[in-house]
This record gives sequence, C-alpha cells and structure tokens, in this order.
Amino acid sequence: MHEVPPLSRPPSLTVDEAFANDGPLALAVEQYEARAGQLKMARGVAEVLADGGVLLAEAGTGTGKTMAYLVPAILSGQRVLVSTGTKTLQEQIYFKDLPALAHALPIKFTAAYMKGRNNYLCLHRLDQAKSSLTPGSLDSIAEWATTSDTGDRAELEDLPDDSGIWPEISATADTCLGSDCPQYDECFVTRMRQRAAAADVVIVNHHLLCADASIRQSSYGEVIPDCKHLVLDEAHQLEDVATQYFGTSVSNYRVDELVRDGERMLKANVIPDPDGDAQRAVSRVSDHARNFFGDLAMARRMRGRSGEERMRIGPDWFGDIVNEGVALSTALDGFEAVMSLAGGGAGTPASGQSANEDAMTLARRASELREDLQFLLAASNSAYVYFLESRGRGVFLRAAPIDVSAIIKEHVLDRMRATVLTSATLAVAGSFDYARRRLGIGEASELRVPSEFDFATQSLLYLPRKMPQPKSPDFADAVSHQVRAILQRTDGRAFVLFTSYAMMHAVYESLLGAIAFPMIVQGTAPRSVLLKQFRTTPNAVLLATSSFWQGVDVVGEQLSCVVIDKLPFASPGDPITAARIEAINADGGDAFQEYQVPLAILTLLQGLGRLIRHRSDRGVLAVHDPRLRTMGYGRRFLESFPPSPMTQDLAEIERFFAC
Repeated sequence: MHEVPPLSRPPSLTVDEAFANDGPLALAVEQYEARAGQLKMARGVAEVLADGGVLLAEAGTGTGKTMAYLVPAILSGQRVLVSTGTKTLQEQIYFKDLPALAHALPIKFTAAYMKGRNNYLCLHRLDQAKSSLTPGSLDSIAEWATTSDTGDRAELEDLPDDSGIWPEISATADTCLGSDCPQYDECFVTRMRQRAAAADVVIVNHHLLCADASIRQSSYGEVIPDCKHLVLDEAHQLEDVATQYFGTSVSNYRVDELVRDGERMLKANVIPDPDGDAQRAVSRVSDHARNFFGDLAMARRMRGRSGEERMRIGPDWFGDIVNEGVALSTALDGFEAVMSLAGGGAGTPASGQSANEDAMTLARRASELREDLQFLLAASNSAYVYFLESRGRGVFLRAAPIDVSAIIKEHVLDRMRATVLTSATLAVAGSFDYARRRLGIGEASELRVPSEFDFATQSLLYLPRKMPQPKSPDFADAVSHQVRAILQRTDGRAFVLFTSYAMMHAVYESLLGAIAFPMIVQGTAPRSVLLKQFRTTPNAVLLATSSFWQGVDVVGEQLSCVVIDKLPFASPGDPITAARIEAINADGGDAFQEYQVPLAILTLLQGLGRLIRHRSDRGVLAVHDPRLRTMGYGRRFLESFPPSPMTQDLAEIERFFAC
C-alpha cells in the first residue's frame, strides 16, 4: 500500500484566523457568530491532523462540529477522508457545507463524494442486460448513461426505490471485472475513484468505509483511495456498521443473483456452452439452493418465537438440513469448475483466444459463496456468533464478529496517520472508556465540548411520579395515559419514540379517538415521507421506533416534545447482544455495567437529542421508565442527560409553554 504524499497546497490561514469575529467565515456566512466550543474543537482537530494520533471529541448539539473539523481539514494541507454515519449528513457536507466554505475561505480546494458501488450504473452489465431484459425497458436508462457525469441512480428521479431493473445493471464488487473490464476507462466507479484520488476532501459514509476495508484484500474491492487522515463523524455508529460488514452472510438472494447472472450470460452467449455443461451446473445450484433455503425457512418457523427476526444457531442446530447445505456446496463447486474452464482458468485458452473474464468472475463468486457457506455450516469459530435471519422473502444465514474492536483497530485506525472520532454522544457520564473499549482505541487525546444551547431555559425534563415497571402488564396503559396528558399540554407537536413495535402499536390503538391531533405512524410510508408529513402537518404526533432515534432534524415549534417509553436496552435475546454479554462476563467483566448500560445511555441521548436543534428551540423531554429513579444505574443515565430542569408535575409542562 503506497504512502499518500501531502498535497502541494500549503496552509495559508490558521484555525484561529478562520473562526475569528472578523475572519473569512464571519464575512461570508450569514448570521455567523464565533463559538468558543467550536474553536476549541477546531484547534484539537488541527493539532491531531498536523501531529498524528487519535482524537476523541464529543461535541454537544449546537457546537457546529461539522465546520469544526471541515475547516482544519481544508487548512491542513493533507488529503482528508471524512466518513459520516448517514447519507443525510454526507449530502449536507458535500452539497451545503463545502460549497459555503469554498466561498468563504481564501483557499482553493477540491472535494469528492463517494457512495457504495451499487448506487452506480455498471456500463458492462447494462450492455449485457440489453439482450436479456424486456426490449425497450432500458432505453431511458441507456440514454441517461450517455449524458450523466456520475452514473448515480439518484439522478433517475423516475426510477422507483424497489425497481427490479436496477439490481440487474448496478455496479457491485461481486460482478466487477476490475481493470479487465472492456468498459473500465468509461466506468462510473472508476471515474468516481479518480475524482476522489485527486480531491483534497473525500466524503464517504461508514457503510462504504467498512465495506471497502473488508474487501481490500480483493483486487476488485478497493474503491476509496488511500488516505492517511480520517474524520469519523457520528462515530457512535461505527461498531454496528463494522459488525455488519466484517461478518459473513449467505442468503437465497445472493445465490439467486449468481444463478440469474449465469443464466443471462449463457442466454446471450457471453459464455459459450456447446455441450450444455454450464447450464446444467447453473440448474443444479438453483435446485439445491431452493431445497436448502426452503428447509431453513421451515425450521425457522418451527423452532423460532413469533415476531423474532433473528435466531441464534450453533453447529448442532442444522441436523439433517446440513445435508442439503453440503449438496449446495458441491453444486457450487461444480459451477465454479465449469465456469473456470469456460473462462480459461483451468487450462490454456485456445490459440488466439483471450480469457473470458465474465466466466472467471462467476467462478470467483461461486468459490467465495461456497467458502462462506462452509464456514456458516460449521458454525464453530468462537470469535463469531451465528444466526438465522428472516426478512420478507429473504432467508439469511449469518455470522457476525462478537468483538470488532481489534478489527476496527487493524482495518481502519491503524491504516491512518491521524484519526478524529467525533459525535454529539460519545462519552458516558463524562468518560470515553466505553468508546475506547468498543472501538479498539488505545492512546488518544480526549476533548469534550458542551452544547451551546441553554438547556436550563430551553428545555424541561419530565419524569412521571408513579409508573409501573416496564415488564408489568399495566405499563402500556400507563404510558398511553401519560402520553395523552402530555400531548394535551404540548398541543401535539411531538415525537413519541418506542423501543418496540408492539408498544408503539399498543399506545397508538389507545390514542385513537382520544386525542384530536393528527397521528403519523412508522410503517405506513417510507421514513422520508413520514418526516415530510410531520414537518408540514400542524400539531402532528409521530409515533416511531429505533430508526427515528437518530439522524432526524426538525427545527422549530413543529417539534416541541420528545416522549420516550422506556430505557432502550438492547434485547438480550438478540444473538449479537447475547454473545457480547456472554463474552464480557466470561472474560471476568460485568457486561451489564460495561456494555448494556453505556449502550442504552448513548441510544437514549440520541433520542433526546431530536428535540433541541437550534438556539430558539424550546421543548419538553419525557421519559416514562421508573428505573431512572428506582435503580442504582439510573443515576448514570441522569448524569449523562442535558442539564435540563426536572419535574414530576404535569402542570409544570403547561407553565413551561406559557412562558
């Protein structure tokens, strides 16, 4: 891996000068005001980018942390990779913040924006699909491809999210031919990478960062150009994302895609099959996959609990199903052999005949699929937790690393000369110990910048005086009663956030006909549509679960209350959570205090953080879990809360909004 030299652009402006009251930001940014916390963080980021090392920086809401790392990144004279937790923040940085800084700062810089491969059109697959899909179905896409600079499907506004065409023509690591592709120079992914390799600031997201790092050993996998300076925003999400991408998964969808690609190439004669051997190999994989995943789905229904998406499994779980798994593995082995022979990989191609890269790619995919399947069927690596997951028509056999700290350290942090990890929620009761353990962070500088908001006047924390325990059968009714009373005093304008769909639906049913405010319920429309409805509907009440606890920004009176039903402890029945609890306790630790409580605190703070997003915002935070006061660990939650006045009196809510 080559070293990335510093850019030729020398810094000509200091951080202090950039953020000064009479500096370039003040002159160019409307309503700019110097913030002590923002400057403090910017100085810390500038120092680590210059000297190397790791910085843990918690920046409370209102700090302006995005500018606090973007400005020193631009001034550093280095190529800096910025990874965000969500595409929303990624887009905000690239399309809003960086253009504003380009206008404000007297320094020229370039930026690039990178998404995952499957967001981009594959020109080679488009050519192949023209002969196998319905005539005319690709005309508009083919025409767009000739004029698009990026090949990003986001430009196709008329293409539905659930389009069945896009998976057939999008770029993926599995199907990529790399530099052997006849369209390599024109490839949108190649061009994206070239733009990024020439940019001063490269904006990605954690999903792409981890996906790229997990497949860098493949010559076809690397997308992100080598950078030695990294900013990880929303770093609290990194463990979950890394767990997903450094695991192993085999699904009926993955096998179906291999079969479908093989059949399409045979039909189009991209891969010659004079004796029918390849077609028979494809059919054997299809038949055995249908039997194997059908057996898995049946066993899942018979042995699992109702409503349970994930079921933990072990080497003895499969029983006779393992025979079908072995048969599928054997079929994949035969598929690989036939495609390797067709591609010229099992011998010397005929004189004057070049290797068939499409066949070789199919052979490689079959080999990787077979190896992953064998690993999952063995289910014996103690560093992983194995589970079966059902989602819609998908059946997924998965293995996830129990502890990703060493993986993050090796594949992400150790590759960098300088790393900044930042979030509004990174410390627990003032300590970074939890983040250090979970993310594999050793020596590091620490910086905590409090929120710029005045929670003493902008917010009120309401904790009901008497509530049953969350496991009590009376808890849902008690929450419903409290929510009704709160909403009457806030005139709706609330997020009511739940830790389970069951509780959300129970409270929703109770509120029907009992309140006059329009209710918007998660699951009735896509997330973006629900947010738009909430923002544009006066006095609306949104009832939602985990996906609305973070990454949602509603400024102003429209959101004046956030209600949370109970402390968001991760379910100990979830296979990954259960395995992590077992591993920590087996190592002599206290999983509840070291893992479950800190994780729940950070999750709760993300939910509460939806409320105050601007200096002019005012609102009520309400948490209905009595364990905040009755259990010893409740103090750790309260110590991590914003410094809001606390009340147990509903009348205080009325007085708060009357002020």
